[in-house]
Amino acid sequence: MAIREHPKIGSILTCNFEPGFREPELVKRRPVLVISPKIMNREHLCTVVCLSTTAPKPSLSYHYQINFVPELPDPLESYGVWVKGDMVYTVGFHRLDLIGLGKDISGKRQYYYDTISIADLKKVRGCVLNGLGMQGLTKSL
Repeated sequence: MAIREHPKIGSILTCNFEPGFREPELVKRRPVLVISPKIMNREHLCTVVCLSTTAPKPSLSYHYQINFVPELPDPLESYGVWVKGDMVYTVGFHRLDLIGLGKDISGKRQYYYDTISIADLKKVRGCVLNGLGMQGLTKSL
């Protein structure tokens, strides 16, 4: 089910890139990290950067590994994910879903709501700037 409200910066969600995208764009469901705040007059849109559990080869200035303890839930099921700072998208809420954790003892659905640290967010922003060819702006972070 799609999200209804703008998630917090640093939230990890899944994004469905299948309808409307064509290769070499992303064309599958993918974990993403929210990098935009809620912005006035930009309702139901969110800017995200893609994540991967596979290390890039080679690792470049727009890649960054974020380590998680405890391990992230399915579909990530990983202690570490790689930020792909060259894969930034502004997408509609209809493409975004929370990561489900299953149901609690009473049958209520539970979701992953944790956010990354401020230090990791700063590194992610640097990766995004590098991925956009704006390395000179990283000095202001």
